[in-house]
Amino acid sequence: MKDLKQYWKTNLTYLSILLAIWFFVSYGLGIMAKSFWWAQQGSIYVFVALIFVYVYLMNRLDKKYDVDEK
Repeated sequence: MKDLKQYWKTNLTYLSILLAIWFFVSYGLGIMAKSFWWAQQGSIYVFVALIFVYVYLMNRLDKKYDVDEK
């Protein structure tokens, strides 16, 4: 089994980056967009896409650190 502290550090890095992207899209673009409604509808799609990205990244990370469900 590999170092689980590094596993959690990587996990928190993924979370931080993805949450920063979501914050920028939902809040930042919501302010800058000409249509607030369209910006918020788009942020929902980005949020769903980020969920799939997170699942993909975590599956790879789980396999790397041998903590995946077999």
